[in-house]
Amino acid sequence: MTGTPCSSKIKLSRFHGGVHPPFHKEESNQLPIAKATIPSQLILPVHQQIGKDSVPVVKTGDYVYKGQLIAEAAIGTISANIHAPTSGTIRAVEERLLPHYSGLSGICIVIDTDQKDDWGDYKLPAMHDFTSINSDSLLDRIQQAGIVGLGGAVFPTAVKLAGAKKHPIETLIINGAECEPYITCDDRLMRENSNEIITGIQILQHMVKPACCLIGIEDNKPEAIKALTEACSHIPDIEVIPIPTIYPSGGEKQLIQILTGKEVPAQGLPIDIGILSQNVGTVYSIYKAVLEGEPLLSRIVTVTGNGILKPRNFNVLIGSPFKHLAELAGGYTKMADHLIMGGPMMGFSLLTDELPIIKATNCALFISTTVLNESNSVHHNQPTLPCIRCGKCMEACPVNLLPQQLYWHIRAKDFEKTEEHHLWDCIDCGCCSYVCPSHIPLVDYYRFAKTEIRDQQLQQEKANRSRERHEFLLRRKERDKREREAKRAAHKAALQKKKAAAAAQGETDSSKSDAIKAAMARVKKKKENMAQRETGISRNENQERN
Repeated sequence: MTGTPCSSKIKLSRFHGGVHPPFHKEESNQLPIAKATIPSQLILPVHQQIGKDSVPVVKTGDYVYKGQLIAEAAIGTISANIHAPTSGTIRAVEERLLPHYSGLSGICIVIDTDQKDDWGDYKLPAMHDFTSINSDSLLDRIQQAGIVGLGGAVFPTAVKLAGAKKHPIETLIINGAECEPYITCDDRLMRENSNEIITGIQILQHMVKPACCLIGIEDNKPEAIKALTEACSHIPDIEVIPIPTIYPSGGEKQLIQILTGKEVPAQGLPIDIGILSQNVGTVYSIYKAVLEGEPLLSRIVTVTGNGILKPRNFNVLIGSPFKHLAELAGGYTKMADHLIMGGPMMGFSLLTDELPIIKATNCALFISTTVLNESNSVHHNQPTLPCIRCGKCMEACPVNLLPQQLYWHIRAKDFEKTEEHHLWDCIDCGCCSYVCPSHIPLVDYYRFAKTEIRDQQLQQEKANRSRERHEFLLRRKERDKREREAKRAAHKAALQKKKAAAAAQGETDSSKSDAIKAAMARVKKKKENMAQRETGISRNENQERN
């Protein structure tokens, strides 16, 4: 793989705002990644990515092999395939509670595992010489494997790459920042699988042909920086860039600004400015799919917090219950008050540890209320006080929003105003909530507003479809009415024509009748004349005899 050497004099930029929370990385990054055991049951929601739900292709009672497709991407939409993480029997395809901040239920595929981990014939053929394979075939493999962004966004990777192929990509950015407190899954992955990550990057380079690739890693991960630097030392167009440790430097737009100085336009995408970004976990999954023929069946999850005995990172089958992870990490401590999926800044609390790990799960944080309050986390239970208009939220916002104004407009349910204040640029990072002295859960308000706006848009779309159907019905009735009137007019004209023809035929018949009558009258008169002559002759003859 050859390309343009990356500049060794890259000047780092700075994004607005950001915070420095306690990071607590050392609690879980001291031990190597452990392979989690297979639980007795896996629960796989069909909603595991941005976009449409996947469509189940199995039914209760079916036996499935590891790697077998159990839910396929919805056709023609943003969606992703889901595969059986191990072999077993489908126990149910039913609604269950989802690991989602909404707390709602959704369709889940439940597998009773048989502990055999049997692939059957479902492992995909390896593509070792990927440089000889065209990008469309590689894209198809990534789509088949059900790979999504593992940095938190869970956007289907094949859809993202398909969009990138339509634009000239100048810079490929690999996100290894991992700025969220407590989470260390990417850190350990970069340390232990640096060569595989570099190979995954080369696959992406072969597909989108960027001029340069930059790997951004926060400088609080020196071992990861060293491992990746050594792994790509012989490749001129890949460079590892240490960046300052500040939250949320791992946000896609923030990392792009740090490394390139470019800002992604509001409501725009990185490809609009010639940049494609991928998380290191996603890149590793691409390597596994292409060179080892494995769909996305598992992911690295950080199990940490003071509510767990032995914090560590595990390679976990997707669908494994959080309770299973807690058991692998030594079980709960007496301080395990909260279970948060994700970190304390962007994660959300779960109601039960029976819920499953999904593709979006990078951390299982078992933590006490005391620690949450001490760290001023967005998940604290402290009482909310009135806003004092201090402006700290505005200073901390990494996307230059006005969180205070958004908050007041949401309180007033003036969602049109929130959109005018660029609500959709909010990345839900939690910086505003973190610095708020009144403990206002601002991110929760923003998520609520986004959900309400989406619901309103959905209702408006339904209303528009209903109006269109009603207008179509009226147009069809009017058309049918016009057609009926046209038919009646045509029928009436036909009748009139027929009558006219009949009348004309009647006149012709009358003329013939009169001619016949005249002829018959002439014949009759002629007969009468002949009879009279004969009568006159007879009378003359009689007179002569007498």
